[in-house]
Amino acid sequence: MASTDPLSAYKKMRDFTLTPEPAGVVADKTSVVSFVIQKHAARNLHYDFRLELDGTLKSWAVPKGPSLDPSQKRMAVHVEDHPLAYGSFEGVIPPKQYGAGTVIVWDRGTWEPVGDPQEGYSAGKLKFKLHGEKLNGGWALVRIRSAANERQEPWLLIKERDDYARPASEYSVVDALPDSVLAGAAGKRAESTKPGGKTGTNASPKIPADAIAKDADAPAAAAAKADAKSRSTKAKARGARAAGGAVGESDATPTAAKPAAKSTGRKSAAKSAGTTARKSVPKRSGTAPAPAGLAGAKRSAIPLTLSPQLATLVEHAPEGGDWRYEIKYDGYRLLARIDDDAVHLFTRNGNDWTSKMRGIATVLQKMQLAPGWLDGEVVVMGANGTPDFGALQNAFDDAHTEQLQFFVFDIPYYDGVDLRGVALIERRALLASVMRNAPSERVRYSEDFEGKGSDVLRNACKLGLEGVIGKRGDSEYVSRRSPSWIKLKCSQRQEFVIVGYSDPQGSRTGIGALLLGMHDAAGKLRYAGRVGTGFDTRTLAALKKKLVALAVDKSPLFEKPKDAQGNWVKPRLVAEISFAEWTRDGKVRHAVFHGLRTDKPAEAITREAVAELPEARAPAPARGAGATAPARGASGTPGKRKADDAAEIGGVRVSHPERVIDASTGLTKLDLVNYYARVARNILPHLVRRPVSLVRAPAGIAQQLFFQKHGDTLKIPALKQLDQKYDPEHPPLLEIDSVEALLGAAQMNVVELHTWNSTTRNIDKPDRMTFDLDPGEGLDWPQMIEAAQLVHAMLDELGLRSFLKTSGGKGLHIVVPLTPRDDWDTVKDFSKQVVEHMAAVVPARFAAKSGPRNRVGRIYIDYLRNGRGATTATAFSARARPGMGVSMPCSWKELTSLTSGAQWTIVNAHERLELEDPWSDYSKTKQTLVAARKKLG
Repeated sequence: MASTDPLSAYKKMRDFTLTPEPAGVVADKTSVVSFVIQKHAARNLHYDFRLELDGTLKSWAVPKGPSLDPSQKRMAVHVEDHPLAYGSFEGVIPPKQYGAGTVIVWDRGTWEPVGDPQEGYSAGKLKFKLHGEKLNGGWALVRIRSAANERQEPWLLIKERDDYARPASEYSVVDALPDSVLAGAAGKRAESTKPGGKTGTNASPKIPADAIAKDADAPAAAAAKADAKSRSTKAKARGARAAGGAVGESDATPTAAKPAAKSTGRKSAAKSAGTTARKSVPKRSGTAPAPAGLAGAKRSAIPLTLSPQLATLVEHAPEGGDWRYEIKYDGYRLLARIDDDAVHLFTRNGNDWTSKMRGIATVLQKMQLAPGWLDGEVVVMGANGTPDFGALQNAFDDAHTEQLQFFVFDIPYYDGVDLRGVALIERRALLASVMRNAPSERVRYSEDFEGKGSDVLRNACKLGLEGVIGKRGDSEYVSRRSPSWIKLKCSQRQEFVIVGYSDPQGSRTGIGALLLGMHDAAGKLRYAGRVGTGFDTRTLAALKKKLVALAVDKSPLFEKPKDAQGNWVKPRLVAEISFAEWTRDGKVRHAVFHGLRTDKPAEAITREAVAELPEARAPAPARGAGATAPARGASGTPGKRKADDAAEIGGVRVSHPERVIDASTGLTKLDLVNYYARVARNILPHLVRRPVSLVRAPAGIAQQLFFQKHGDTLKIPALKQLDQKYDPEHPPLLEIDSVEALLGAAQMNVVELHTWNSTTRNIDKPDRMTFDLDPGEGLDWPQMIEAAQLVHAMLDELGLRSFLKTSGGKGLHIVVPLTPRDDWDTVKDFSKQVVEHMAAVVPARFAAKSGPRNRVGRIYIDYLRNGRGATTATAFSARARPGMGVSMPCSWKELTSLTSGAQWTIVNAHERLELEDPWSDYSKTKQTLVAARKKLG
């Protein structure tokens, strides 16, 4: 008997002796209902949207997070109910446990249903208002049709149009507000776990973002104290550690040690960039106090997530003030979270890249540092001893990450202390002492330099560096872009969206130049010029392959430029470009290509604004040899991306999700799997209990296709193999009877699904008859509509009810449901008689023979689909044709409005699914051929 506990699925999936998640119980109903959104950095970063209903938290996983733009319908996968206690959970789910990764409370508050919430939830159309700290106003959760036995139903999370709505081009709430909402002083209790709720015995503390209590009913201060005591005990076992790194009540001030310089046989670019390398110690004492003794420090457990401080671009170095300068590294921003033996490496956007940089994580573990956060940049050094962005790209593309080096320049948290309020100069002194025992050059301390900013920049440019970063010595650490950190560049440089390319000229191969674009303030993609240098042969070939796969007929730009001709592509790739200057009409001059960026989405690329600091009045330094970077050689070119990043949809791991399967549209494997996830509920009734044949496109639909109907070689989890009695002379036939099998098939590059006209209940008695209207060469679409009308009228005359669907290709399918009574030969012979009758009555429109010469300007009605073992593309199947059309059920009233057999594709199919089901009476139709055979004679 099935469990009546709505939390049974939740409990079965977790080992509460290992995971810190609450076990929980079903709670009594309350007048004020809560909602919570938890940011979950599991294998893939996503947001868990939870609404309190009937004593539990109804839950959906939203991969991209909520959007305030009503036009952006976010996929929301329905998952198991969670206990109400989960609403205040923040913590790290340990490895090998379900959902392993970091969880924070991104938003919470109360929600107000519009209408009856139980009815809305059951019907799959739940409307409500949110009253949260980040999200407010009207929202809707709409279920996309799925199979009754599907474990994880696909829904859509949609913002209603109201005063809280904002266009995506203007504002992204998940990017603008990335952190936890559980802020507050340690030990201070919130009034209730539900905002707006009453204080009572069940009230739990509002946990600070930087202090996660293990006991939800204990003040955060007590948890922090216990945590500090535990770490102190572990510190003794670690042995000698970096001076100044231990937490304690003592104000001891061990001497800060400058990390020993690593000699490479040449004068380092870092040391040469400044007039003198400064010793990173506080001026007032020359020592580095323990973290707890620093002015502005606060005791705190380390937070689960951290958004980095960002620098503001300025044109001139400031003349006055206490500014310190560091190299502007040409790499990726990286933040390291260290919690005893666990090390996690995060990008600036919060993606966990630990698996990509195991070597760096291992070095940090060997250093036996106290728990904390380190902020820095990961780079690859080129042949001239300076950071090489192209080489960094190659390191990731070719999986040669042993070349990566992590330069650490800040320490926002360390050993039970929040250091964000401490002056930069003192944080750096502590960092220097912590980093002095680094056992490998893979983790390095980032030195800073004395001298005028203009002099430091000039020297950096002469060495071919990208520029320098200036930081105020007295500045605090803030998780946003701040004028207390500035960046000065040797040449102008930023990211651009690739919108097209020109053809090569002369002896050049691959491409001529890249056409560039960027988004304006309104989010419109504008032309920004071209780049034709910085490539070598390998780069040209790799880029051409990527661009051809993204080809489109029309320009993706808001306004097509008059001076830009070439081949247009979907705006998905982001290029790092340096250039001499902007022209008056917003285009780049003397641009040089440095590589593709995979850490920034194309939608976020805008022109970088230049700020003017009050004290920045010095003239810009002369642009020397480093003004425009030289063209990259083999070491500076991007290679073929190693597609080891997987997506997860409906519990199925999708490998190589970005692999393009339709070069004509740029549609990817992930697009196909997402489509089948959306239509699972619709398509499964047409698949269950029917033998199915699979059309696979491992290299894309333009390459060789594989048709498979037996289960002797293809291994797809959950794909059912039928009893061999249904086809005794061959290996077992196949059946798809679950969402897992459907998505597993798509993961294995299955595009089309073709089914028999009978089910396993009575394999030798067809339960339908199919007429495939296949147009010949030179036939116009209006003639196809007319032909379908004629066949429909013929079947009506015979007393047979029929149903219409597009083929997903050139034609139409007409399906006649039958009560399984007649055998295969009887049904096939009858369908042949119908086709021959139509060809005899209207010979100008129909052909009775299938050869292409016989049907020029006419339609061949394929009755051979009705033989035993013959198959037809099932309703809702995608087709392996350019554009990825879908075989879509339609009503006969819609026939005259159809524009082609591929009117609906995997991209726009959802528009049709939102309408009334035109085949709602299909399963109720009971009819045989007895009377029709008599009428036909």
